[in-house]
Amino acid sequence: MSTPARVPQTASLHWRTGLAYGALAAPLAFVSLPLYVSLPHYYASAAQAPLAALGGVLLATRALDALIDPALGRLADRLFLQGGGRPWRAAALGCAVLAAGFALLWHPPAGSQTAMLAWLAGVLLLTTLAYSWVSILHQTWGTRWGGAPRWRASVTAWREAATLTGVLLASGLALWLGKDATSALLALGLALGLWSLHRLRRPGEALAAQGDARPSQGAPWSNAGFRWLMLVFVLNGIASAIPATLLPFFVADRLQAVHLQPWFLLGYFGAAALGLPLWVHAVSRWGLAPSWRASMGLAVLAFVATPWLDAGDGPAFFIICVASGLTLGADLALPGALLTGVIHQAGAGGRDEGRYLGWWTCASKLNLALAGGLALPLLSWAGYRSASTDASALSVLAWTYAGLPCLLKLCAALALWQAERRNPTWRKKT
Repeated sequence: MSTPARVPQTASLHWRTGLAYGALAAPLAFVSLPLYVSLPHYYASAAQAPLAALGGVLLATRALDALIDPALGRLADRLFLQGGGRPWRAAALGCAVLAAGFALLWHPPAGSQTAMLAWLAGVLLLTTLAYSWVSILHQTWGTRWGGAPRWRASVTAWREAATLTGVLLASGLALWLGKDATSALLALGLALGLWSLHRLRRPGEALAAQGDARPSQGAPWSNAGFRWLMLVFVLNGIASAIPATLLPFFVADRLQAVHLQPWFLLGYFGAAALGLPLWVHAVSRWGLAPSWRASMGLAVLAFVATPWLDAGDGPAFFIICVASGLTLGADLALPGALLTGVIHQAGAGGRDEGRYLGWWTCASKLNLALAGGLALPLLSWAGYRSASTDASALSVLAWTYAGLPCLLKLCAALALWQAERRNPTWRKKT
């Protein structure tokens, strides 16, 4: 993996470069769905793990994984500064550990539940740390390019398009192939992604460094632009994570359409993939922050009617999934592009990307934890229980599922508008 050069404001991202860079994101996303969705159910059903102990292990390992991310980011910076093939070799090692750990997770030792849970804790922590390590290295590679707003949006769009591809493949193939075949396919995908990234040479003379001469502002949290962006990112992330957490409950109990849930997900993520190039084009017209803010408003408009849906309204909800999925493309492509700009504007490009990305990935994981920690206790306090048929409880479920995220989206849009006023460069179109 060679150290990427920064690019001039006039450069455009060639599709071969985008494809070569984004390829590794697909297997990384492919592993995430079984790891976060299928694994708990597997240990609870097939391995007969006690639910309380299983929940404790999962919470502890995921919290520790998130808290270690900033340290992994600093280590990534050191590797990139040393140059040569060190970052690529580190990514290759991480991929090998990730593939091995993922395969071992589905084969817990027979015997006592204590041994099984200890196995889960150790192997899961190793696997998630390897996943985080490779993800941070991969994101740091793209962030170090810098570039104009459209370039940055294109880089993140290629990465997130590959991510969506991995999610869509995992949602079908992981169930159809079985655990061992899925593990083998993951190893193959990681190898191909690494090969593709290794072939991505340093951009040529046309991609000369643009050179922002301003000095670094030091640690990420001393950067006011980063603090504002993280505020928006967390508010918007929790707004997206709450529906993701409550979707099975809403579909099963409110809509009574469990059989349609795969179609809802397909419509949502498929629309997000189709929307990605549209949002990249919007950046050229309106700029990064205004485009992201517009997507938040459109997401609220698409989702605001959801609390009034009831049993039998599956087709209407599918339309809502497609409409809100189109806005998801902006959430995937534009925040990372803004982060790249914040890093390079602070004079931290080429040396501190990993430190920023470590905190960024930590926040991404904590968004999911905060969503569950906020929404599930709220529902319990309001009297909702899974499989409930009580009208008032189902109404609380609907408003928590859709009303609360809409409110948080509006708060995120307001925070982004305030951040734009303090950072006018976020509105730049070229």
